[in-house]
Amino acid sequence: MPNPRLMAVAFVAALPFVHAHALPFPTLDAAVTAAVEEHRVVGAVVLVAHRGQIVYHRAAGYADRESGGPMREDSIFRLASVTKPMVSVAALRLVEQGKLNLQAPITQWLPEFRPSLPDGSAPTITVHQLLTHTAGLSYGFLEPADGPYRRAGVSDGLESGISLKENLHRIAGIPLAYAPGTGWRYSVALDVLGGVMSAATGSSLPDIVRREVTAPLGMQDTGFEVVNAARLVTPYQDGKPAPIRMPPQAEVPFGTSNIRFDLTRVWDAHTYPSGGGGMVGTVPDFMKFLLSLRPGAKPRLLPPETVALMMRDHTGPQAQTQGPGWGFGYGWSVLSAPEITDTPQGKGTIQWGGVYGHNWFVDPVHDIAVVIFTNTVVEGMSGAFPRDVRDAVYADLLP
Repeated sequence: MPNPRLMAVAFVAALPFVHAHALPFPTLDAAVTAAVEEHRVVGAVVLVAHRGQIVYHRAAGYADRESGGPMREDSIFRLASVTKPMVSVAALRLVEQGKLNLQAPITQWLPEFRPSLPDGSAPTITVHQLLTHTAGLSYGFLEPADGPYRRAGVSDGLESGISLKENLHRIAGIPLAYAPGTGWRYSVALDVLGGVMSAATGSSLPDIVRREVTAPLGMQDTGFEVVNAARLVTPYQDGKPAPIRMPPQAEVPFGTSNIRFDLTRVWDAHTYPSGGGGMVGTVPDFMKFLLSLRPGAKPRLLPPETVALMMRDHTGPQAQTQGPGWGFGYGWSVLSAPEITDTPQGKGTIQWGGVYGHNWFVDPVHDIAVVIFTNTVVEGMSGAFPRDVRDAVYADLLP
């Protein structure tokens, strides 16, 4: 039987510029070990790049605790909102090809999608507003249990059993939270954008993302389908004294509401491919994606000026998309006022996560990229673990 650890190391070695453990990372190793031993996360994969080189990679804990299956560096995760950056880059590729226009009304491609304001007027929504979550849309998990998205049965992209056409119809029937362009709210906008992209090209969203992003970068394990079921990790949710294995259908407390999960969605070919949360993939694949954004990267997907447009703060730090100091670009939050935060990250850092337990960031000032995938909801996304890893990376790299 092949040695899983040797296979994982060989897999990571296929990344460009790999210098695995070229530097000591005692603080980072301690942070990862503590999170697993203290039962805050069941398993994790952490990858760190500095100046375009992989300087740290580690898999820790379990991919499946009950069977004793170890986490591997090539383990496959449900990505949730880690999907959004890749769909956003695919959209910008279509803009470069003249198939989309950032300032065009999306009714050019989805003529029936006309959500209105509470006064009954139906304002224009643009591609730019979908990319920046300034379109006036929302998410059900950000609303009370009896909120309008829940009452209308809108899918947040994590549930199964609904088509994109039906979900768009339900979204369009709910009044906008604000006039497009006048506010910011995290939302189903990328699911709507997926419909726009499909209508603009005549291709399915999975085919578009494969053609424009994953195939050019050699991201063989990332897409809207699981390529190897044996490597798909088991999801867990926060619990005491240890995380709880998630049932097939679960509701996990989040803020003042709950996030609804359907673990069978990943196998359901009849459920729409969610542009906001429907992909699966690995940490090494996603690091390839992040490294493609660096100046002079080869291969690269977008010209430098388009990458700069994506990394620009389009909302201002008042949006507080990751707390004080954070605005939003195309596909991710942007740190535009680091002086009012408690982070060591440099100005212009882009960052986001995924509700299945993931977090990532790219700091262009210090040329650092970090990918943290766990199988523990929600600690791996917004608990202490990603902050501990972030601080440890800077402590070890820039003492």
